[in-house]
Amino acid sequence: MKLPRRQFLHLAAGAGIIPPISRVAWAQTYPARPVRIIVGYPSGGSNDLLARLMAQWLSERMGQQFFIENRPGAASNIATEAVVRADPDGHTLLMVSTANMSNAALYEKLNYNFIRDIAPVAGVMRVPLVMEVNLAIPASTVPDFIAYAKANPGKINFASGGIGTSIHLSAELFKMMAGIDMQHVPYRGNGPALTDLLGGQVQIMFDTMPQAIGTIRAGKLRALAVTTARRSEVLPDTPTVGESVPGYEASSLYGVAAPRNTPAEIVDKLNREINAALTDPTMKTRLADLGGIALAGSPADFGKLIVVETEKWTKVIRTGNIKPP
Repeated sequence: MKLPRRQFLHLAAGAGIIPPISRVAWAQTYPARPVRIIVGYPSGGSNDLLARLMAQWLSERMGQQFFIENRPGAASNIATEAVVRADPDGHTLLMVSTANMSNAALYEKLNYNFIRDIAPVAGVMRVPLVMEVNLAIPASTVPDFIAYAKANPGKINFASGGIGTSIHLSAELFKMMAGIDMQHVPYRGNGPALTDLLGGQVQIMFDTMPQAIGTIRAGKLRALAVTTARRSEVLPDTPTVGESVPGYEASSLYGVAAPRNTPAEIVDKLNREINAALTDPTMKTRLADLGGIALAGSPADFGKLIVVETEKWTKVIRTGNIKPP
């Protein structure tokens, strides 16, 4: 049936009004059922612990259960693809880590484009890494270590929890900027890497703050520097790498993302609640216990940070000719 022009335009105009109203109503009733936050790593790690803190907060604030689903494997690519392919209704979220910003350069044939296929929700936390050495290494400062490494090219082994992790890439960036030669020894997780560092099988590691702090305070390892641009409140007397290697900065980043095309109203609602968590005194104390620095900000802020970090680690991976396992 052919409609008169005036009636057709009236219906078309009405159709244009419906989606925004529906989207607002959808956001007002969100979440309508339990929400899963997918974590690309096993339970117990920094990514998982932070996701559980956020899930507890959001459950209490938003009237539905937010629960964790651990999908480890392939450097978090399995978890990321599950979120990318989920319905964009806000009921499936991803706990983002630095690996999401390096995998595009590390893996040539991913089934998704992270920047294109996710909707940034909120940056949560930046965690400093600690440049720590076995006590047998005759270095108490970053300049000492650089001099020692240059006097022993290729003889120093650095550990990581796996190829392409923030621990690995932070050390590779240090190699590039300090002009030294070290050999990478990847492990299946940060725990085994730390064990061999303590035992002297490897000499240095750019460790996560939550894992490093206990062994450093116990005097079992020597902290030379933290990797962030400013000193850490957890180790206030420890200098930054950048104080000796100008321009150096690295950290583990964490945040929350949703599938592309998730309504902006839902993204904004989640962003407000996550930002509220980051200003809550109890939550701030818990983040500080993890050695973290709260990020907060808008979804656009987090999106820009993802782009900057992706470009940074892509350069490191390509310059170092780093390949996946």
